[in-house]
Amino acid sequence: MNSLLQRQVSKYLDEEALEDPKIKAFLTAIDESYNNSEEQFNMLQRAMRISSDELFDANQQLRTDVMYQKDILDSITTAIQALNLKEFEKENGEFEIKDLAEHIREQSEELQIAARKQEQLLKNLENKNQVLTDYAHMVSHDLKSPLRSVDTLISWIKTDNYDSLTAEGKEHFDMILKNVEKMDALIEGILNYSTIEMADHGQYQVDTKYMVQEIVDLLVIPDGIEVEISEKLPVIKADKFRIQQLFENIIHNAVKSIEHEGKIEINVADAGELWKFEIKDSGKGIPERHHHKIFKIFEKIDTNQNSTGIGLSIAKKVVDFYGGQISLESKEDVGTSFYFTLPK
Repeated sequence: MNSLLQRQVSKYLDEEALEDPKIKAFLTAIDESYNNSEEQFNMLQRAMRISSDELFDANQQLRTDVMYQKDILDSITTAIQALNLKEFEKENGEFEIKDLAEHIREQSEELQIAARKQEQLLKNLENKNQVLTDYAHMVSHDLKSPLRSVDTLISWIKTDNYDSLTAEGKEHFDMILKNVEKMDALIEGILNYSTIEMADHGQYQVDTKYMVQEIVDLLVIPDGIEVEISEKLPVIKADKFRIQQLFENIIHNAVKSIEHEGKIEINVADAGELWKFEIKDSGKGIPERHHHKIFKIFEKIDTNQNSTGIGLSIAKKVVDFYGGQISLESKEDVGTSFYFTLPK
């Protein structure tokens, strides 16, 4: 039996309850779902790590190819300069001119070979990205199916036996449902992260002020937190789905950082060809030692069990998609400001 489930069963169910056939069947179903979910989630993590390593190696290879091509161009420039000097300075330079011409021809052929290799490498990367996206869809579906079954089964049992359950038992069922919801959010986050660059929802005029207000209205924000939205938030041309994910994840992160009372401010500044947005909170702040990993997927900087470690990595991926930059300034017990740029 799954270790987490075993601990909960030992804590809340007595030996007599464990002998009940219905309870046994129910626990077996949950145990199988736990094991199946953990196994496939580990497979997805391994696949994403492998893909990241492949992309890193490919980027290194591309960088090497670019430097190689630059060396070739430098050689051609030097050869042409030498050719002109010899043509004018030496009467018997015919043989050397032919030699340089042959050298240039060889370099040109090498350049064409390098260009073909680079084109093939880029094509392979595109294929691998597509395979990763398809795999993420498949695994996410396979993970969500047993979770939905567990959620439905637990809800039915809780409803049918609500009057006979103790307060402790009701709390136990609520905890199971909460963990199922957390797993569902994690799977959804992985799916969103893996499809940011692939999904094509079209380009539209997006009113960021209206969108941010919608996000704030839909989020569960405690009464003690004030949200101030700048009237200057612009209309930009972009994919509404991506921009919504960007703002929603950073604002949600700001809400979580405020423990009791505080303030969240959403501002914007004109930065030439870009808009520079700022989402500022008066929360607990982020220690400087965590700044370097704040945007990495699956990285969590606190012990919040409800955190998936994906939200800010999705935000960065959206900004990267539009060619912008994202950064933060933070001071413990004072607050955090996230800055990001988007094209006008």
